[in-house]
Amino acid sequence: MRRGNLAPVVAAVALLLAAVAVCGTLLVGLDASTAISSYLITNVAIGLSATPGGFLIARRRPSSPIGWLLLGLGCAPLLTAATVPLIAAGHESGWPQPVLRLLVTVLNFAWGWGLFCCLPLALQLFPTGRPVTPAWRWLGWLTLVTAVVSGFSTGPTPEYGASSYFVSSWWQTGEQLGGVLTPLVMLATVISLIVRFAKAGEVVRQQLLWLVVAVVLVILVNSPSWFSVPTGKEIFLLLSFPLIPAAMTVAVLRYRLFDVRLVLSRLLLYGALSAAVIAAYTALVALLERLLSSAGAPVLATLAVALAFNPVRLRLQRLIDHWLYGARRDPVRAVSVVGRQLAGDDLTGVLDALCAALRLPYAAIERGAECVAVSGTRPDDVVTVELRHHDEVAGLLVVGARRGERQLSKPDTAVLGLLAGPLAVALHSTALREQLRESHDRLLTATSDERERLHRDLHDSLGPVLTGAAFTADGAALAARSDPERAEQLATQLAGQLRAAIADVRRIVYALRPPVLDELGLVAALRGHSSGLGRIALTVEAPDSLPRLPAPVELAAYRIASEALTNVARHSAARRATVSLTADSGALTVTVTDDGRSQRAWPAGVGLESIRARAAELGGACELGPTAHGGRVAAVLPLGGGR
Repeated sequence: MRRGNLAPVVAAVALLLAAVAVCGTLLVGLDASTAISSYLITNVAIGLSATPGGFLIARRRPSSPIGWLLLGLGCAPLLTAATVPLIAAGHESGWPQPVLRLLVTVLNFAWGWGLFCCLPLALQLFPTGRPVTPAWRWLGWLTLVTAVVSGFSTGPTPEYGASSYFVSSWWQTGEQLGGVLTPLVMLATVISLIVRFAKAGEVVRQQLLWLVVAVVLVILVNSPSWFSVPTGKEIFLLLSFPLIPAAMTVAVLRYRLFDVRLVLSRLLLYGALSAAVIAAYTALVALLERLLSSAGAPVLATLAVALAFNPVRLRLQRLIDHWLYGARRDPVRAVSVVGRQLAGDDLTGVLDALCAALRLPYAAIERGAECVAVSGTRPDDVVTVELRHHDEVAGLLVVGARRGERQLSKPDTAVLGLLAGPLAVALHSTALREQLRESHDRLLTATSDERERLHRDLHDSLGPVLTGAAFTADGAALAARSDPERAEQLATQLAGQLRAAIADVRRIVYALRPPVLDELGLVAALRGHSSGLGRIALTVEAPDSLPRLPAPVELAAYRIASEALTNVARHSAARRATVSLTADSGALTVTVTDDGRSQRAWPAGVGLESIRARAAELGGACELGPTAHGGRVAAVLPLGGGR
């Protein structure tokens, strides 16, 4: 049988025990005082409150021990409650002593396992189903030891007409030891919850707050008798106990059902107000009766409390809201806190400060498809605020709604509205810094590549040519007197070598990367050609942002377009010229067109051959020649060819 299928069986057993307790009480005719003093009513209330929650959690999440511990917390007191009417009936009817002793044993043994074992273990594992850290496992073992000691430390019970089978001579020592261990376990359990809250993320903290709400409610319900030890006749403490398993169930399964922070805020506010009103009223009545010695003291105390109530309420509300929601009711303070981080040029730190100031689970700054900075974990419900700089959308501020909230409140929106301007400026500054850094990186890369190419060309090409020319010159000088004919041959050879060197120098100079490419970029560098074209009007068409081009591709595109524009200016009667740049993931296309008419094919020349050679070097293709609308040069340069 799967563990999840076992949950209905355990829940059914718990309901059967509750039915035995209730029906048995009615059949036996136990009076109200007996039902209260024997804890029958409170045990039934605790058992019936813990069982549904345990069933739901165990059914939905059978791997979580919390559901099974809550089922144990429900079954243990119900088993005790079911034995109360059975013991009463057996005592009156004279049941055999072994049967009565068995019932008394179950009554004394079962009760403690619920409250002193299952409940502390459930709290220690709440809400994740695991201890805070492996180092806290000792607390679970101590809880089990305490439950065993308390369960087996049973004394005589003559009031039932029989005693438990577990009665021993050391039961008083066991009770004393249990009385020491139980508070220690409870205190350590509370400390483990505090440590878990301090270390946990937003989701776990939200779940733990539900438990805090239940504990606050228990305190408020029992405030009149909080300083007295609960007895069988003071059952409010135990009757309010069902709030704890109910809160644990909501926290595990439906912690986003309500805004738990708002619930806790109101509970703390009105709890503190109630305590303050009672204390102030009591103190004023006592003081005024001493001073006035008249019957008007309660009236004057009531008026004083009524006048002070609203200012105190507002002050307490601000304090509690600041604890739960941060500085959202004080926009100036929130902006000041975030503004201190803006001075550090760290957008992530700014978002961290924003989340801390408003108690938000998530904040991010997005620019297009890029997430520039992020803080926290993105929830399902987010709110987007535009960051505008000079009437342009510089990016988006994406803020996550608090757990239990579908949207942000008006105070939250007001704070974000005030922060949008400074954040937009910071985002714009960040974009400018990134562009400057990228430009600097491109310049360094291009400079390094250019130096390496120059070193290779000078060492491998021009150097050997000049060295050979020097040797030839020396040979010609030696042969000038003895062999004039040989000297003439060497002089001719030297002239050829010098021409080759000149050609190499021209090639090297021609291949140098123009600084304007690194200073302005490809598009702006091409637009700069308009000043050298005279009467020709130049238009450069390009997308808003080209992909990052390898340095060889960018240089080839610039040289091809420059050579084509030079040919337009020298050899055509065009009035307009257009350079078009288009790019996709695989290639850059450079197209140069003009409106000059030509009736014949373009003759081959150095310029056209240079265009073809530059495209071929990168594995690209080139088409050039006259068209019906004017001249056209189109080169396709693979982006991979420059890597």
